[in-house]
Amino acid sequence: MRFDADASRSTVTNEITMRCVDDRGESVVLDAVLGYDVHDPYAVTATFRTDYYEVVWTFARDLLLRGLTDPAGEGDVHVWPCLDSDGRSVVIIELSSPDGELSVLAPSADVTRFVNRTLARVPVGTEGEHIDVDQLIDLLLAV
Repeated sequence: MRFDADASRSTVTNEITMRCVDDRGESVVLDAVLGYDVHDPYAVTATFRTDYYEVVWTFARDLLLRGLTDPAGEGDVHVWPCLDSDGRSVVIIELSSPDGELSVLAPSADVTRFVNRTLARVPVGTEGEHIDVDQLIDLLLAV
């Protein structure tokens, strides 16, 4: 696992090795990056890397936070704590789209470390202080 923060302290990233589990229960190692940007304080991204492309999913930071201790999520993203086949603590992130589903197992310690680093930048309840409403209005009116 590797993590970085840029000089302006507006982003948090953690490189994490996850295991992708298919519908037959077979698992494959998958490199991923969890990302957080203070300018989009309610969201996190999970970027899954292969030799050929990257797939990026964006979902609520709160969903990842709640999923560390209890099952959380409705719709396209579900997160819950579990033990893997070797008895290690993992977080399962299940993603679904019209194109298919992906279930990944991420080490709980790595996900917790990432979430805690985001919370150190933007504590729960202070997200609104980091949104530039004028910029959002400008973006909406530019469409």
